[in-house]
Amino acid sequence: MISSIEQPAFDIVARITECAPELRDAERKVAALILGDLAQAAHASIGALAAQADVSVATVTRFAKAVGCRDVRELKLRLAQAAAVGQRFLTPAEADSERDATPVARVYEDVQIALEHNHRLLRQTPFDGPATALAAANMIYVYGQGGGSTALADELRFRLVRFGRPVASYQDALLQRMVASTAAPGCVVVALSVSGRVPEQIESCALAKRYGATLVAITAPASPLAQLADHLIPVVAFETDFIFKPSTSRYAMLMALDVLVTEVALRLGDDCRELLRRMKHALDLHRGGGDRQPLGD
Repeated sequence: MISSIEQPAFDIVARITECAPELRDAERKVAALILGDLAQAAHASIGALAAQADVSVATVTRFAKAVGCRDVRELKLRLAQAAAVGQRFLTPAEADSERDATPVARVYEDVQIALEHNHRLLRQTPFDGPATALAAANMIYVYGQGGGSTALADELRFRLVRFGRPVASYQDALLQRMVASTAAPGCVVVALSVSGRVPEQIESCALAKRYGATLVAITAPASPLAQLADHLIPVVAFETDFIFKPSTSRYAMLMALDVLVTEVALRLGDDCRELLRRMKHALDLHRGGGDRQPLGD
């Protein structure tokens, strides 16, 4: 039994913003200086901070305690941790005069870039191993957590079920662990993760492998999840400084899934063709319409 739960480290940027109305005027100068450049503040000496904010060293010390730190040393440590998130989440991105700034253009162009880079990767990726494993699997478990990977785990399930493949998708970390403990030789786990660094997912995949499952990872090359995989399908994120649009990595992962599913279908051959015909027949009887409608909706 776990006797205590470690409290997560607080967000120093949010804490400074919340405390700002209650700070003294001199302390607010320190707050403004720090929020203007976290990385610079994290590396500056206490004397440099005081000089740049035009306050006393004692004011910097009081400020550190006012925002919940034991001393200036802890304040600087937390600032360094916050700065590691990326400056693009702290300050507006500079406008690029050579690009169309409309949301339609931004999204379209960034999707194109992500697909082009990942297309090159996928052309060099051997799909025979993972496709053969999925075509022959007794059971397929698809793991995805977070944003895009959660939705695409279900997407892969939707694709494989059309071929009569026994497949289930799981997004809950505890359920993934439970399912992993039931794995056996002949099972295949497909893990989706753009970062390849989600601790719970990695642990569940390692557990499934210990019980004999084959692991297919669609993730970042050289990530912990990639190193664990029996079959790796690499996906690389190309994120820009414009943080207000969804990640284009979803499109790259979807392209990888479509290639994988197509490879599986080709291996199943006529058996797969017959199941797709039945599905199309059942849908056309139900909804009508032309013969070029998709298998689904």
